[in-house]
Amino acid sequence: MKIPFLKRIDLYIISKFLGTYFFSIVLIISIGVVFDFNENIDRFTESHAPWQAIIMQYYLNFIPYYANLFSALFVFISVIFFTSKMADGSEIIAMISAGISHRRLLLPYMISSAIIATMTFYLGAEVIPRSSVKRLAFENTYKKREKNPTYAEKVQLQVEPGVIAYMEHFDGISKTGIHFSLDKFEQKKLVSHLSANTACYDTLSDVRYQWHLKDVTIRELRGMKEKIMHYDVIDTIIRMEPRDFLFIRNQQETMTNSELREYIDKQRNRGSGNLSMFEVEYYKRYASPFAAFILSTIGMSLSSRKRKGGMGLALGTGIALSATYILLQGISATFSTNAGMHPILAAWLPNILYTFVAIYLYRKAPR
Repeated sequence: MKIPFLKRIDLYIISKFLGTYFFSIVLIISIGVVFDFNENIDRFTESHAPWQAIIMQYYLNFIPYYANLFSALFVFISVIFFTSKMADGSEIIAMISAGISHRRLLLPYMISSAIIATMTFYLGAEVIPRSSVKRLAFENTYKKREKNPTYAEKVQLQVEPGVIAYMEHFDGISKTGIHFSLDKFEQKKLVSHLSANTACYDTLSDVRYQWHLKDVTIRELRGMKEKIMHYDVIDTIIRMEPRDFLFIRNQQETMTNSELREYIDKQRNRGSGNLSMFEVEYYKRYASPFAAFILSTIGMSLSSRKRKGGMGLALGTGIALSATYILLQGISATFSTNAGMHPILAAWLPNILYTFVAIYLYRKAPR
């Protein structure tokens, strides 16, 4: 099938770009798996981790996580590697001599970047959060031997505007709270108070937020009148769930985009404090795919000139720049969590800074 606006040279560059990109992923991640296994084999042995869990739970989910995390590095390496080879073979000079402008030459790079960006976004938004649940569970059980909290004491949260829930104790294993109360306010006045000896989250229900309450007393206050009702058991909808009470390490990594957005909105409505960790993760998933376009431009501009000594200098510069980009992502996220930087700025700051680098190098590239 022939694509009207693409020439044979475009398809050639796209195939080179994507082929090198996926080859670099396979090569580098394979080396990473070998090093990781060699480093952790003693821990796996000491904790009696079964081989099936090591392969299926850990490494099968380790690969997509780190492939996506270091996608920027793979883009840079790929662009510099095959573009430098074309420059050394005088292919770039031949293209420019044939009347192909530097801007037009950038088109297949941008198309390849769009393919990678789409893949990166989908993996980060939908696939990796689900696989991270298994990977983190394995790490906590066999690798780091850190257990997530299984209970919470004296929990209070706003489940809806004007509705406050409280639990004396919540057990995360049985999903049951003891000495539960629910207060409803209208115009800052208490209009209803519900108390229950136990509140158990119904994990088998098809309906979300389903709770099973036992030994229930409900007081309704209307002016000077008070109505008291007693029930042995009540099944009701309360807009809260077990993960609202227990903070799990790296919890934001285990949520899909829609779940993360819902969690942020829900916690903000409840008046929760610092949500920067979750907000940075959410906005970073939208910002990271754009790195493919920026880093492709930088890599192409660096390596399109024929140099003495081949691609060594360009490749070294590219690895340094991509490593700095990944480091900057971590630094800006830390500033957002601990120093009050706005989460949107923290997520997009590496892209903003590197866009200026890309523009500068693009203008310096051979014409």
